[in-house]
Amino acid sequence: MDERDVTILKAIADLGTGSPEKLSEETDIPVSTIHYRLNNLREEGIIENDLYDINLEEAGLGVTVVVEVLADYTDSYEEFGEKLLEVEGVTQAYFAMGETDFIVVARLPDSDAVERLISDFEAVEGVERTNSTFVISSLRDTDNPLESYSLETLVEQLADE
Repeated sequence: MDERDVTILKAIADLGTGSPEKLSEETDIPVSTIHYRLNNLREEGIIENDLYDINLEEAGLGVTVVVEVLADYTDSYEEFGEKLLEVEGVTQAYFAMGETDFIVVARLPDSDAVERLISDFEAVEGVERTNSTFVISSLRDTDNPLESYSLETLVEQLADE
C-alpha cells in the first residue's frame, strides 16, 4: 500500500462512499486510477465489501447498550462468545482482559428490548453477572476507524513508501 492507496482509503472513510467520481473530486486522483486502485485493494483483501451504511437510529434501532459480561465457562472463549453473539441485537462483541470477560454492544429499538437483551444474556449458561450501560448520546459511532486519523498520520503509519 502506498500513499495514494492510503489517501483513497481515508477519502472513503471521510465521504462514506466508494464512488470513484466522488473520490476523485476529493483526492485529485484520476477516476481511472481510483478504479484500478480500488480493484487492487479488493484483491489484497483490504477492502472487503461495498455495503451501504444504514442510519440505525432512523431505521428504528436507536438505543445503544454496552454490556460487560462476567462469565465462568468451560468451553473456549470463542465458543462462549458465539453464545453471546446469538442474542438478538448484538452488533459487536469483544473478549477482554481484566475483571470483565466480554464486552458486548447491542443496538435495540426500545427499553423493552433492553430488558429482553439482559434476560437473554443471563439465560446463557456460564454468565455470572452483567453490567449494562445505556448510551445517552453517541459522540462517535463509526465502523471505519480511519475517520479518526489525519491523512498525514495514516500515510506515515501505513504507507510502504
